[in-house]
Amino acid sequence: MPGLSGIFRKSKKLEKKGRMKIEATGISGKTYLKAMPLRDLSDVDMVKSEVNSGNILILRITPLANKSIEDVKRAVNELCEFVESVGGDIARLGEERVVICPPTVRIWREKTPISNKPMPTAA
Repeated sequence: MPGLSGIFRKSKKLEKKGRMKIEATGISGKTYLKAMPLRDLSDVDMVKSEVNSGNILILRITPLANKSIEDVKRAVNELCEFVESVGGDIARLGEERVVICPPTVRIWREKTPISNKPMPTAA
């Protein structure tokens, strides 16, 4: 039975093309998806560094939320401002996680249709 490793390998041509695209954007190396907890406000600098390196981060904010909700608000506001300044993207993933992407990656958001009909209200 043939191994699966060959199926998941990129061809040399695709690999070279991908490298050229990354080099053209100014981000060197590979893009990694990293999951990490946000334990302290000082972790925000590490997150910024990772995004500047071109990595995608999934942050679990529960450890910091257990210490201080105010610190969570400060950290998320600082990260939102940072991501906007570098042209990246940020979104919430449920109640406990936030995803942060570098400028080369966009987060897809479903557009909800806007209706002109009045919203039903409970009587």
